[in-house]
Amino acid sequence: MNVFIITFGSRGDVQPYVALGKGLKTAGHTVTICTCSSFESFITDHGLNYGYAADDLMKLMDSVEGRDAMENTVGVFGTLKTMIKMMKQAKPINRQMMIDSWKAAQGADPDIVLFNSKALGAVSIAEKLGVPVMMALPQPMVVPTAEYPTIGLPNWNIGGWYNKLTYKLVHLGYRAYKGMVNEFRRNILGLDKFPSSSGLLYMADGRSIPVLHSFSKHVVPRPNDWPDNTYVTGYWFLNRLDEWEPSVELKAFLDKGEASIYVGFGSMAGRNPQRLMRIVIEALKQTNKRGIIASGWGGLAVGDLPDTIFKIDKAPHDWLFPRMAAVVHHGGAGTTAAGLRAGCPTIVCPFFGDQPFWGRCVRALGVGSEPIPQKKLTVEKLSAAIREVTVSQTIRQNAEALGEKIRNEDGIANAVAIFERIGRNV
Repeated sequence: MNVFIITFGSRGDVQPYVALGKGLKTAGHTVTICTCSSFESFITDHGLNYGYAADDLMKLMDSVEGRDAMENTVGVFGTLKTMIKMMKQAKPINRQMMIDSWKAAQGADPDIVLFNSKALGAVSIAEKLGVPVMMALPQPMVVPTAEYPTIGLPNWNIGGWYNKLTYKLVHLGYRAYKGMVNEFRRNILGLDKFPSSSGLLYMADGRSIPVLHSFSKHVVPRPNDWPDNTYVTGYWFLNRLDEWEPSVELKAFLDKGEASIYVGFGSMAGRNPQRLMRIVIEALKQTNKRGIIASGWGGLAVGDLPDTIFKIDKAPHDWLFPRMAAVVHHGGAGTTAAGLRAGCPTIVCPFFGDQPFWGRCVRALGVGSEPIPQKKLTVEKLSAAIREVTVSQTIRQNAEALGEKIRNEDGIANAVAIFERIGRNV
């Protein structure tokens, strides 16, 4: 089959789909991934075709407004305020991404469309092309369940009615874009508008959309009340292109003393990365721990460091994390998965989105500390968390046991098998 994948967001929103794309290619399919242009070489280096989309979303995330949003999603009202503010700025960006996706889809001529929920035009594009469509998500965000609330909203433990209500709120949020999507359908695709009864998980003709979730059942078990066409496959890990080698300096640092604490916030740095750096350095000093600090492209500022802390721009998580005593990060789905697979005790310091959810999972699984929201991060809190995860034998044993279970899964093979079965039957 000729597979067209549409996904937008940070690297964490792209990498799992590259991993899946490589699995599909190995199985004999042709794969094109449409996403922001800053990821073009990342996609083509892994042997997949690239479909162009403008880079405006990435620029918004890295803007002053975007960084401000990362630090203002604490609590229900903070989350809603930020969502409304960012929605206004994102609307013209989403409109252009739909147009770009359609142009790329025409070039790819797909037999099936697979998309992240951020790709608002994907279902309409599949309808126009007359091909089946599947949603693929790295987090449980849109399929309602009574067992837990959607990401981004508090886990109040007040009953299944509340949990299901949170998903209705997510669907209402997507309805705010319905007018823009219908405009795209009419003016660009020549389709009728979506029926008023149509929802996020349905085609215009009422058929339900299959959903693949790329996380482990050992981390988030599949809810018993999900429909049959909703799946939990296991993580989609991306293998390195070649045998990555550390620098001489990094290898020497790792060989010189006890296992270090990894600290990295990926593309997330907020408005004040210097503040984060000061907290991290002081917490490592107070706990007498060696540290590996990843600056990332988010601009995490690294000044003069003591001999016990080593700075890297980046390193493959599957190489680095198994060598760490613990990992501290923002709680992105991909980084969390890599730490859990490595069997590392984990400290999540979330900014927004699904990050608090993964932080709660880490704590509930007994493999890390209570999450510390970035806005509430202090030297004292980070120091206490580092002491907890490095001293507790229970946390260490739980992390190692969970890591073994995840390493024994093959999420990509599971996803490809489901994909091919559904593709043949549609």
